[in-house]
Amino acid sequence: MMLTIRQREREVFDGLRFSHWQASPGPDGVLVLTMDRAGSRVNALSRALLDELDAMLERIAIERPAAVVIRSGKPSGFAVGADLKEFEGYERAGTVREEIEHGQRVFERLAPLPMPTVAAIHGACMGGGTELALACRMRIAARAPETRIALPEVQLGIHPGWGGMARLPRLMGAPKALAMMLTGRAASAERALAEGVVDRLAEPGALLDEAKKLALHPVTRPFAQRAVAWWTNCWPARQILAPIVRKQAAAKASPQHYPAPFALIDVWRRGGGDIAQRLRLEARSVAKLAATPTAHNLIRIFFLRERMRGLAGDTPHDIRHVHVVGAGVMGGDIAAWSALRGFEVTLQDREMKFVEPALARARKLFEKNLKTRERIEPAEARLTPDVEGAGIATSQLAIEAIYENPEAKEAVYRAIEPKIARDALIATNTSSIPLDELRGAFAEPWRFLGLHFFNPVAQMPLVEVVCHDQLEEVIAKRALAWVKAIGKLPLPVKGTPGFLVNRILVPYLLEAVRCHTEGIPDPVIDRAGKRFGMPMGPIELIDTVGLDVALSVGKELGPFLNLELPAGIADKVEGGKRGKKDGHGFYVWKDGKPEKPKVDSGYRAPDDLEDRLILPMLNEAVACLHDGVVEDADLLDAGVIFGTGFAPFRGGPIQYIRATGAGVLRERLEALAKTHGPRFAPKQGWFNPALAAQA
Repeated sequence: MMLTIRQREREVFDGLRFSHWQASPGPDGVLVLTMDRAGSRVNALSRALLDELDAMLERIAIERPAAVVIRSGKPSGFAVGADLKEFEGYERAGTVREEIEHGQRVFERLAPLPMPTVAAIHGACMGGGTELALACRMRIAARAPETRIALPEVQLGIHPGWGGMARLPRLMGAPKALAMMLTGRAASAERALAEGVVDRLAEPGALLDEAKKLALHPVTRPFAQRAVAWWTNCWPARQILAPIVRKQAAAKASPQHYPAPFALIDVWRRGGGDIAQRLRLEARSVAKLAATPTAHNLIRIFFLRERMRGLAGDTPHDIRHVHVVGAGVMGGDIAAWSALRGFEVTLQDREMKFVEPALARARKLFEKNLKTRERIEPAEARLTPDVEGAGIATSQLAIEAIYENPEAKEAVYRAIEPKIARDALIATNTSSIPLDELRGAFAEPWRFLGLHFFNPVAQMPLVEVVCHDQLEEVIAKRALAWVKAIGKLPLPVKGTPGFLVNRILVPYLLEAVRCHTEGIPDPVIDRAGKRFGMPMGPIELIDTVGLDVALSVGKELGPFLNLELPAGIADKVEGGKRGKKDGHGFYVWKDGKPEKPKVDSGYRAPDDLEDRLILPMLNEAVACLHDGVVEDADLLDAGVIFGTGFAPFRGGPIQYIRATGAGVLRERLEALAKTHGPRFAPKQGWFNPALAAQA
């Protein structure tokens, strides 16, 4: 009789023909559903994919296999979340709520199935993929560095809507679940197990077999986990915890700028014991958030990030060994990051004493990111000190990262070029010197370019790939591919002074120093920048990057931008006050944090302070677009956001100009020019059609 039932199941499910799912019944009674979206290298949850899952679940409810395992057929991971292109279409059509509710209904067909259900997770499990896994009774994850589980919707200006908020707090307890959703941070397999997101771990090669075993021998979650999940979600706990969590969120983000975290907290606070009620709250809230400018801009930024990752096309980088000249903060950290990402690296400086601090910083980076000795030791072995420069001969990429002096840099190039392979790339990490000034040192300038990293290297996602008119296109494409391979976002820019990011940032910083010299308190200046949405005030930013660096870049770019270097930087640098690294700049720094003096409660900031700081950035952004520093307005916005942290909820400087009105901002610049001088005069490009508001 059992054999007959199993045979019937096989015939039924083998007869199902779908584009995005495969059903594989086994002799043990476990039905394996493999998610494999057609025509895509990743599983993005589209309407068609969910409809097919819905039809399968309807059949499963009738046929009743012994257990169900849901897995991915994609090597890249389980699922990356909802199909955002479809989501944008729903928002334009005004059908977001209906589509959210459709996804909820599909997952609600899965959640109450009478047989055990297991999600077998490997690689990326994000957003809707995590919500699909949460709708299963149990989860098992591959024990591998690539396994990452997250609900990152707040980073898109919305929050989970397919049951993530309804289920996660009641799985792992509200405090940890809220922290996971409010930050959007991904959990490793080990952390997911420790916090109760998954029930088991398995070696990658045994994931499916172990998932089947778990399905046939279900586990009950420990009583302590179940107790925490219950009491942290009961009505009194929600009313007590919600204001506390809201206050913590408000310390990091403004409700006006980023409404999603606060909507998330409110939905959780109001959600009761009935999951249908919790799902209704989710759907309504996501639909409302999806219509906000913040969500529009953050989703646009997501697509810009994806565009940057694809700029190299299919060009292979063919780089295995990187040689870095200069073991200072930038050179040493570029070398460490490259080794972390799997490349062989040799690091050269004049003496070993200059290399040793870089090796110590690299060790901390490896320990922070790799955790175990088994993974740290290979990374350390990939980073080799090389005072003599022997590694040049075997490298496919040499990066010069010494101080900003053209003559010193040219001497390095003359030493490198004769020793390195002819098909190797030679790059500079200069932050401001035009490549036209530097390429004269080369016999073969076609393979010389800029790779401008930002400080701190481990945290800043952008790398400007600086081009010039003698650079071969294939070399630029190889550089773009290598930047992507080390986990950074590549941005092709012209090799003009300051490139894109520094050219736009310097007027902002210099104007802040000018405000300082006029007696405006530094904390007031910083508050004005942060009120606009910058992640850090300009005075604090100068202290962080270093007053010496700001002075050097300001001297290089000042004449090009027709800006005088205001008093206030050079004197401090000469006095040894270079900012955070010395413990004293505009602020005194202790334990890595600035001690900001209190401002007299009666002090009132000038009404035009925010405009004085922000409009010079917008003015220079318009000039960069006019000069063709980047290919188009979208890439300009992406570069400034990822290179400076420019208020992401505003969508970048060009998007902000479109939203506010180019004419309005041009008039405000003209008013500033009358009051404060010609440095505010609108530059060429303000009548560019790209600045017009988009439909």
